Amino acid sequence: MTSQANRAKAFQSLHQEGCFALPNPWDRGSARILAGLGFKALATTSAGFARSTGVDDYRVTRDMVIAHARALCAATDLPVTADLENGFGDTPEDCAETIRMASEVGLVGGSIEDFSGEPGQQYDLAAATERVAAAVEVANALPFPFIVTARAENFFTGSPDLTDTIARLQAYQDAGAHCLYAPGLRTLDDIKSLLSSVDRPVNVLLGPSANRVPVSELAEIGVRRVSVGAVFNSLAYGALIDAGEELLESGTFGFMERLPGEKLMRLMNAGSADED
Repeated sequence: MTSQANRAKAFQSLHQEGCFALPNPWDRGSARILAGLGFKALATTSAGFARSTGVDDYRVTRDMVIAHARALCAATDLPVTADLENGFGDTPEDCAETIRMASEVGLVGGSIEDFSGEPGQQYDLAAATERVAAAVEVANALPFPFIVTARAENFFTGSPDLTDTIARLQAYQDAGAHCLYAPGLRTLDDIKSLLSSVDRPVNVLLGPSANRVPVSELAEIGVRRVSVGAVFNSLAYGALIDAGEELLESGTFGFMERLPGEKLMRLMNAGSADED
């Protein structure tokens, strides 16, 4: 199995070489399929993982998320970064401990967001910046590069203020964040404004929400990372819902025409860790 240090260096290099797609598996099987398809790194999805346990997002504990991350890191040889929500606590010490725990299970990156967990609420800028700084301090003390991604949640919390979003990410950059992320930016111009205002790699969620554009176009303007969040998980569960409704309502088996066949296990086996 590829060492954590080598995975970390590979993940760091991806941020320096250009733009890469970062898909979000929610269990070992989906992680191996995505690795088998040829992706170069993976990211956990808090919402996808929560749904796999039968609950909504932000209803899982830190211990559950860390155990989940350990399983994904063991499933493939790819670098894995994690959605660590708000660091599972309000204080800088909470964020620091979460990064420490994350580093011990094979992860090579993790995100800390400024959403407090209460509907519509973000931490004030000073508190949010202190939390990022504490996470970065732990990460920078590790014997391998650990990418801390700082997230400004304005567009996800009902406060879609681009000026405040950029100000927050600039503060997180000054606090040492290695990557910056503002999920939900609406237009390509929003993304361009952010890119021109910071000097760290920027992660974008599925491109601008108002008009999705290809990864190649995002790469041209300087985006370094494009993730999909819980969308792949939603698509998988959507297919399950469609098949279940067909069987229940009409008693037919049209869903059998959409089976992946031998491709499923071929990809899963191709994406498994070397020692498995």
